Amino acid sequence: MKNVVILISGRGSNMQAIVQARLPEVHIAAVISNRADAAGLAWAQEQGIATEALSHKDFPSREAFDAALAQIIDRYQPDLVVLAGFMRILSADFCRHYAGRMLNIHPSLLPAFTGLDTHERALAEGCKLAGCTVHFVTAELDHGPMVAQAAVPVLADDTADSLAARVLACEHRLYPQTVADFVAGCLHIENGKVINRRRPSDAAAYVLGQG
Repeated sequence: MKNVVILISGRGSNMQAIVQARLPEVHIAAVISNRADAAGLAWAQEQGIATEALSHKDFPSREAFDAALAQIIDRYQPDLVVLAGFMRILSADFCRHYAGRMLNIHPSLLPAFTGLDTHERALAEGCKLAGCTVHFVTAELDHGPMVAQAAVPVLADDTADSLAARVLACEHRLYPQTVADFVAGCLHIENGKVINRRRPSDAAAYVLGQG
């Protein structure tokens, strides 16, 4: 059984998807937020999962907050740290501490549209496909080795909200799959690229979804 710690800042819909997937060999050890009022904390508590809150506003610097956060995370002896809507840019030391065992999901087909407002930007650029990317976390924002992607078509009448909803549905399928692959020991980083030894033959089916 592998210990997984999930970090959230809001309702934690991806956290909920991972928990509800009831992945074999996965123990959700804790859900931690930088906001005590995050709706996802209450949901996790209802599932019997340990929760903690640590406000970044109580610390003089990003590095000080990250050091305190790491102390809390490490109490749960995590094999994997999952960022699920954790709205904080992480310090280099924090990223190094969890190198190779911290995942994030980003609502774009990286390397396109790092940062915020991904759906608005995709529409403004006239993209025909949009989607999400699961990647290992490094100190460079949204640039870690990519594990998996899911794509949806951009429709002629799409708004940022309608596109976001379809991409989010893909996130809810892709993230639990990726966590399961990590826990099974199938993800390996070779020369800066991720090799998934569980899914080498069905990669197209794995990465594409219609949402």
